[in-house]
Amino acid sequence: MGVENSYFPLFVTEKALFKEKEHVEGFSPEVAWVTRYSDKELKEPIALRPTSETIMYDAFSKWIHSHRDLPMKLNQWSNVVRWEFRDPTPFIRTREFLWQEGHTAHATCEEASQQTYAIQDLYEAIYEELYAVPVIKGQKTEVEKFPGANFTTTVEAFIPVNGRAVQGATSHQLGQNFAKMFNITFLDVNQ
Repeated sequence: MGVENSYFPLFVTEKALFKEKEHVEGFSPEVAWVTRYSDKELKEPIALRPTSETIMYDAFSKWIHSHRDLPMKLNQWSNVVRWEFRDPTPFIRTREFLWQEGHTAHATCEEASQQTYAIQDLYEAIYEELYAVPVIKGQKTEVEKFPGANFTTTVEAFIPVNGRAVQGATSHQLGQNFAKMFNITFLDVNQ
């Protein structure tokens, strides 16, 4: 698949985090903030990032200049902290958790969509062939999709004991939203 492993800092500045709010409808940064160290107040609060778009796409804007830099496909495992839910569930979701996320940049919408579905297929194979957990592939509704995404695909596992499904993995086709937000541009093959 041509994916490179990467790692990005856990902390993000308030200014960088709120850059996303200006561009993404439904963005709600319910995050943990670091406001002091030792006995001193910080000049600017620093967020424990709840996801990686803000920090990764800022880096993409520095790395992508030409069609030769595409596609860019990065994967990372990182700890994130989320405050948006009331009832943490041990072994399912807690406030701090380790997660895998991939971020890619493509020259065309078609390439980005193909990658989104390829990753959904990969997640399905991992759950079913490696973990022996059957999943159902689907697409999130407009209300459920990732804020700012064109669409979000998902694999869901069924919990027979309570008759519920649990989200196993998602893949988002983000279109140009973050590219515009972080001024990611490139010279195409005709330039």
